[in-house]
Amino acid sequence: MTEHQQKSSLHGLRILDLSRILAGPTCTQLLADLGADVIKVERPGFGDDTRSWGPPFVPSADGSDSDLSAYFLAANRNKRSIAIDLATEDGIALVRRLAAICDVVIENYKPGDLDRRGLGYQAIRETRPDIVWCSISGFGQTGPYANRTGYDFLIQAMGGIMSITGESDANGGRPLKAGVGIADVMCGMYATVGILAALRHRDRTGEGQHIDLSLYDTQVSWLVNAATNHLVSGKIPTRIGNRHPNIAPYQTFQTAEGEIAIAVGNDQQFVRFSMAIGLPELSDDERFRRNRDRVLNIDVLDPLVTEALKADTAERWEQRLVAAEIPAGRVATVDQVVSNPHTIARDMVVEMQTDDGQSVRLLGNPLKMSATPVRFDGPPPHVDQDRDAILGLLSDQEISG
Repeated sequence: MTEHQQKSSLHGLRILDLSRILAGPTCTQLLADLGADVIKVERPGFGDDTRSWGPPFVPSADGSDSDLSAYFLAANRNKRSIAIDLATEDGIALVRRLAAICDVVIENYKPGDLDRRGLGYQAIRETRPDIVWCSISGFGQTGPYANRTGYDFLIQAMGGIMSITGESDANGGRPLKAGVGIADVMCGMYATVGILAALRHRDRTGEGQHIDLSLYDTQVSWLVNAATNHLVSGKIPTRIGNRHPNIAPYQTFQTAEGEIAIAVGNDQQFVRFSMAIGLPELSDDERFRRNRDRVLNIDVLDPLVTEALKADTAERWEQRLVAAEIPAGRVATVDQVVSNPHTIARDMVVEMQTDDGQSVRLLGNPLKMSATPVRFDGPPPHVDQDRDAILGLLSDQEISG
């Protein structure tokens, strides 16, 4: 055991990962970054669905596409892979044996699917009573939609976020999804919190438990102020582009060159903002003096600010506004983000070598922990790459038992 492993928050925790695509793998990658030993079970010959979601793919030694798609790379580092056929009795028996030596099982099968195979929570807890079991599904284990299949895009539509994302009808807009699978990612974050909370309970009481988590529920939960605005006022939120429903000006503006995001969070900042853009009279105008007034009169304020900002480029306005302590920044493309000196300084891009020598760059982990730093020890694995080592765990357990 290395010193780095000893300093990992979750060293000694073993997780059986029966999940695939993005929500479950996001959770288990985060837990693996924190030191957990994650055993990823995949379909023989195919692996996780996302291995084929490309291009792009990491090339094999002969230049052909490998089973490491860029999508798969996003959520599967620090894990070990074993291929097991859950359609066979031998495969089911092997998963049961692996579950018996794990602290956590996470899965995203359709509700009832694993139960029918004798691999559900109730079956596994017979041999491992303190198991923490996390089931991720599209709509949950109960309710009228429980048997429906859910994907991120569908959940964004049904869960309300698309109805408030995009330009307004007046500006020719239509409902839009977020640019990444945010419903999946947020579900993975909730799964991480739930698992850690369940482990805390287990450590105190010795009792395991079942976590029922759905993409739909997590999507509804992060409607946050959009939903509470409706619950308080009765009004249905609509699409307003990059504006904010409760703060103004808090949006993007077109400049002489490029767009800039400006977030004026209080009335004192608005006074400085007005001076910085050469319109100090705005902060004395009764229509704009208070935030609530600016929100109500945003259609009047918007063109005044836009016209002023057309006098210079987004880069120069960013420098000027930041100097005036106004939160502002240019709208960056992905390539600009990953090459930004601040991104690099914060270790948010890491380079790893696959087992066959290919270099891959991945996004880093945002957690900066002083005593137990996250680890980047293992690159995303090929299918079944770690079979022998994982089966060795069973042999060691059975010998010691």
